[in-house]
Amino acid sequence: MSDNCPYILKPDPTDKRLFETVRVMDHDGRERDIPIIAEHPLTLFLNGQEIVTMMTICDYPDLLGVGYLVNQNMLKPDDRITAINYDPDIETVVIRTERRTNYEEKMRKKTLTSGCSQGTVFGDVMEKFERVVLPDNVEIRSSWILALLKAINTTPSLYIKAGAIHGCVLCQDDRPLVYIEDVGRHNALDKIAGYMYLHDISGADKVMYTTGRMTSEMVIKTVQMGIPILISRSGATVWAIELAKQTGLTLISRAKGKRFLVLSGKERIVYDWRPPSEKRADRRIA
Repeated sequence: MSDNCPYILKPDPTDKRLFETVRVMDHDGRERDIPIIAEHPLTLFLNGQEIVTMMTICDYPDLLGVGYLVNQNMLKPDDRITAINYDPDIETVVIRTERRTNYEEKMRKKTLTSGCSQGTVFGDVMEKFERVVLPDNVEIRSSWILALLKAINTTPSLYIKAGAIHGCVLCQDDRPLVYIEDVGRHNALDKIAGYMYLHDISGADKVMYTTGRMTSEMVIKTVQMGIPILISRSGATVWAIELAKQTGLTLISRAKGKRFLVLSGKERIVYDWRPPSEKRADRRIA
């Protein structure tokens, strides 16, 4: 990655905790060793209460735990976290807060989502979602989208090294800031939510990029994080588009190379880039 586009946080494909070397046989019948992503169960506790067990690569268990609770409305903006304890031996992360919590009733009502590695949304998440107002004075230029795609796709990552993983990137204008990967795109998004919460970062002027498809869960979490623009190199579901339109989220899909599709929130797009062929034609006319 060039120095003029530094990340605050980015993947470390050299971290040997995140993959194992496995011997395979290829299409020519030759044996060779390749890196394979290692996933582990991580059980999350909020104070003394078990909340959920997630499958994850466990590179940032603290961010994943905090972000999951934020996106499930279990951590409030004014909550004070007193401790985050991760124990790799028993694969647990415990988030402790000053406020006493009891979500037993809430956890009885939950929806299994279409997220990779089994996403979960608890019953009252939609109540907060329906109250969120995204800023309407934010724009994204088509030249910024192309710059983001180039920067992200040329960043060394676990996906490039081993595949079988998704990435999410918190961006501002044409700059990628926080790039995080996991076996589930919703996990990667939760880790970014955790980073934003712990560092008091507003989503109002940010853009979220994901490598995976845009489902209802991805839209709900992005909106709850206060981020007005969501971009994916993959497609979207109908419900995701409907929810995006309800909240004024700009949804951009199939973003690859120099192409993309705007599914909702087109008023935020400023088209300031044209193909070189059009520019050459303008010069000939002049």
